[in-house]
Amino acid sequence: MTQESGVEEPTSGVNPIRLEKLHALRAAGLDPFGPERFDRTHALADIHDQYDNLATQTVSVAGRITSTRWMGKAAFIDLQDDAPVGRPGRAQVYLKRDDLPDGQYDALKHGIDIGDFLGVTGYVFKTRTEEPSVHGQTATLLAKALRDVPMGHEYEGGSGEANKLSDKELRYRQRYVDLFVNKDAREVLVKRVKVVRAIRDFLDGDQFLEVETPVLQPQAGGASARPFLTHHNALGMDLHLRISLELYLKRLIVGGLDRVYEIGRVFRNEGISPRHNPEFTLLELYQAYTDLDGMMDIVERLFLHVCRALTGGDTLASASGATINFGEPWRRLPILEGVEQYAGVTRDAFATLDSAKAALSKLGIDSSKETLVGGVIEKIHEQFTQPNLIQPTFLTDFPLETSPLARKKPGDNALVRRFESYVLSQEIGNAFSEINDPLDQRERFEAQSLLKAAGDVEAHPMDEDFLRALEYGMPPTGGFGMGIDRVAMIFTGAESIRDIVFFPLLKTERGGV
Repeated sequence: MTQESGVEEPTSGVNPIRLEKLHALRAAGLDPFGPERFDRTHALADIHDQYDNLATQTVSVAGRITSTRWMGKAAFIDLQDDAPVGRPGRAQVYLKRDDLPDGQYDALKHGIDIGDFLGVTGYVFKTRTEEPSVHGQTATLLAKALRDVPMGHEYEGGSGEANKLSDKELRYRQRYVDLFVNKDAREVLVKRVKVVRAIRDFLDGDQFLEVETPVLQPQAGGASARPFLTHHNALGMDLHLRISLELYLKRLIVGGLDRVYEIGRVFRNEGISPRHNPEFTLLELYQAYTDLDGMMDIVERLFLHVCRALTGGDTLASASGATINFGEPWRRLPILEGVEQYAGVTRDAFATLDSAKAALSKLGIDSSKETLVGGVIEKIHEQFTQPNLIQPTFLTDFPLETSPLARKKPGDNALVRRFESYVLSQEIGNAFSEINDPLDQRERFEAQSLLKAAGDVEAHPMDEDFLRALEYGMPPTGGFGMGIDRVAMIFTGAESIRDIVFFPLLKTERGGV
């Protein structure tokens, strides 16, 4: 406790003046964290949007204080609440000492700060400057902010506008601050929610059944990635956090559910970049009795539906200036044709691993760690073809070696029936004509097991239970997986995956926060 005031020492970051105000309010018999409930009759945006209907009517509004202007016996206070995208989400209230209950005005004048939550009941009117406002008849402090809040006119030289946090790491780490300070950040994340809602609406309307599959798995399969490892004490067994949704969803196809999808979190123990977060949201869908072409049809219709839900039309104006058209059929580009077109490397360069590595080296790319021809092809694609895939594109005919879960292409067993989908140079999805031959699938898993034994930590594990499921019979099936976060980046113009994840993973701060 401080000797001067008898107030408890604040924790790091708490403003001692705000803490003293809190104790002064309590000493005056006021609760700085307000009543348990405050019933709002209107959003702050309604004061502007519905002024003609609300004029002179009594309303109750509440929100976070963004600025205060005290003028002796009267004050104007700006409040902010959670407004839908496109609505102002703010309004001012007018408080007059003589109109409030005894002592309330002075207690608030000396007790509230920028960032506190205030509830006001009063009547709607316009000021001399024609600003729709609420003339308060009661005002209740609902919650006191003990830390300084970076918003309000004292942060912007008197402008009264919210100050945008410039430190990106601070914004990601303290997303709760970023959301109420930066309206743009809030709107990006709200759009992400709308993307997910539109995806669900489309799939539900297409007669797909939304299901849930295990997050903890004995074998983390369905993709090439390093999983996180954990341990279940009661069962006495190691488990993995899932890296994909695929293998359990295909078990459901075996079980007779012909159209299934899941939107769920997956976890990959890999690096972090503007397009990678260790945990992310994945959509996977599977449909019996269809194939890769059926998946192309679904993807085209899905993206058109999402685009219309968010923009009202068939096109998207991207942050880069390109206009993306989802109303036309997507381009179909075999991966080897793309490599030849954009890197000048013809198919005969991939006859052997040595010739493939030589072609890679000639392009100025380190080939020393490459062990598969398919890996070389995909690396050249990433460097040369992918940057040119601006308009919606299906990249097709992938190498067998890098596609352990896709059916072989008829007439060319070195390739498989697989596509990756691209928009604005970003890979956003992956689809297969699924393997339903358990003998073929076992051979693929065995080949992957050899790679894992040789040190490839991302090689696909052997999954005997999945093979057993296939041995009961699975109909011809098409499957598609899509990163929700990357799709949200496209539709919001976000530059980093962290911008559209509510709470991205960051290194722990000193002090363990």
